[in-house]
Parts: sequence; structure tokens; C-alpha cells
Amino acid sequence: MKPLASQPAELLVIDNDPLTLMGTAAVLDLAGYVCHCARDRQAALKTAQSIALDLVICDVNLGGDSGLDLSRQLRALPGMQDVPVMFVSSSQLPDIVRRSHEAGAAYYLRKPFDPDVLVELVGKALWLPHIVQSRLAMHEPAPQPVRPPNRLRSTVEALSGIRMPLA
Repeated sequence: MKPLASQPAELLVIDNDPLTLMGTAAVLDLAGYVCHCARDRQAALKTAQSIALDLVICDVNLGGDSGLDLSRQLRALPGMQDVPVMFVSSSQLPDIVRRSHEAGAAYYLRKPFDPDVLVELVGKALWLPHIVQSRLAMHEPAPQPVRPPNRLRSTVEALSGIRMPLA
């Protein structure tokens, strides 16, 4: 993962349909994200092993492979445990949203989707509380030694905002 706000987020978009893959990547590229594309399980796993990703956007149906299963495999890779996954699909299965959340999805977006909604959900997924916490933890300064409290200083600081009338 990148330091907060210093570099654009790197996303992995996985879809076996080349038009959807390129269209999704183009929308996200225009929004300022760096997109890596994969059309199958092997390419997705290879990319996730070689690049520090900030978000994965995956189709549920990868032409015979399950995007839900792939998500579980991706999360098992070192450094991928906290990377959010967003599923996209044209599937009309009644329990697909529940199943995608069970697979660790941050969001589920039904195809065809509005590009503005995609960009909005990507932004939200990148700022999920546990993601922000893990990013902050990566960049926290070293702990400072604990000094005993200075009671006089604490009292002066507490009173510094109080205005006393002059007599």
C-alpha cells in the first residue's frame, strides 16, 4: 500500500470480457487511479504477488472460474489481507450479494454500471476504516518515551484559554 495521499492508488481490475475490462480501467484511469488489468485467475494472482495493490475490482464470473474463490486466494497472499475487494457482475442470482460479502467484498456493483457510481464506490472502498488504520500504522512515527506528567504545565495549559479581567 502507498503512503496516504502521496501517490495514486493502484487497482487491479479482473474481468474476462476485454471490453468491460478496458472500459472499467479507462474510467478509473481518468479518475486518477493506476489500473492493472487481468483477464483470468493466473494473471490476477501474478499481478497481486508483484505489485502492492490498494483495491481489487473483480467480476464474479470469470469464464468458468469463480471471482469469489479468486478473492479468497488473493486474500491469502502476503500483504493482501486488508486490501478491499469490490465485485461487479451481471449475475441475477438472488443470493449473489450475500455470497460476495461472505467472500470479503467491500461492495457489489451490478453490470452495466454508471461510471460515476464506480468511481464513488472505489473512493469509499479505499477509505474503509480498517484500511485507513493499517495505512496509518505503516507510517506512524516511532513511539516516544513516556515522561511523567508535569502538573504545573498541565494546569497552565488548561487555564491558557481562560481570560481573566484586569482589576
